[in-house]
Amino acid sequence: MAASQPSRIEVSGASIAVRHREGKAPGLVWLGGYRSDMIGTKAETLDAWAVSSGHEFTRHDYSGHGESSGRFEDGTISRWLGESLSVFRAFTHGRQILVGSSMGGWIALRMIQELRKKSEGDRVAGLILIAPAPDFTMELIEPQLTDALRRDLEEKGRIEEHSEYSPEPDIYTRTLIEDGRKNRVLEGIIDTHCPVHVLQGMADPDVPYAHALKLLDHLPADDVTLSLVRDGDHRLSRPQDLDMLTRTVEGMIRQVG
Repeated sequence: MAASQPSRIEVSGASIAVRHREGKAPGLVWLGGYRSDMIGTKAETLDAWAVSSGHEFTRHDYSGHGESSGRFEDGTISRWLGESLSVFRAFTHGRQILVGSSMGGWIALRMIQELRKKSEGDRVAGLILIAPAPDFTMELIEPQLTDALRRDLEEKGRIEEHSEYSPEPDIYTRTLIEDGRKNRVLEGIIDTHCPVHVLQGMADPDVPYAHALKLLDHLPADDVTLSLVRDGDHRLSRPQDLDMLTRTVEGMIRQVG
């Protein structure tokens, strides 16, 4: 676990915890997954790499996650996107490579869309997406809902499902799912105007690799690389997976200069 106290930024009433390491460009921006925090294995591996390489590295916890304030149940893609954009603008310098894991891949794709609207898209040098889960509320959750779960969602405003990664259940709120529809990216061309490298396990029970293939169909204009790990799971946190991640980062830095 990281020992130092994080910096903080107030975003829409939440105190967002940020760990920022100064360094040379291009920097890395870590975007974690649903219910993940910024001191997980992959983020810590990238931080150690940033120390040894001298590159800037920025990571934060979404509201309701890790060291940030707020209730997890109040979170939505729009809210976590807004927090990520605020951290990006307040802490990073120069060109950045966005590294998004699972839901963080969705956040990364939405970030570049929003940055391009503000003529800030050139600040994103590249995207590295690990088991990306864009549109997961519509594509992966809603199709699996039973009639009973749909009733719970409508009447109680939330559903709970067993988590393979935590003793606490996964919680999906009606607000999250409704907001997810407003943030869809898999409905047209996604223009990132930068290289994209997707790392995907073929033994991923949470985000099937067919979902990564579908994402590629929406990135026809970009320089996209897909690396499939035959026995890789959703986390891709084994030593060999972490080595692949750092090699991917190094390769993209060489590519984008």
